[in-house]
Amino acid sequence: MSNSITDKNKQVNYLKERLQIFVEVLDAIDPETADVEDIDKLIQMLDDVEDKMDQFKGRDDLTKE
Repeated sequence: MSNSITDKNKQVNYLKERLQIFVEVLDAIDPETADVEDIDKLIQMLDDVEDKMDQFKGRDDLTKE
């Protein structure tokens, strides 16, 4: 298991990197040949980023207590 990212700047950088990967994958998809599986992968990538944002938000809430 990896270490948790608790530093706010590192969290933001992580999310930026993940979104940059998403954009690169999106740019690489040919709209003429894209299929449902490709779209499902993109949706999963966004869901993963959203889950990570929720995790980071939960960690931030814990440090305020």
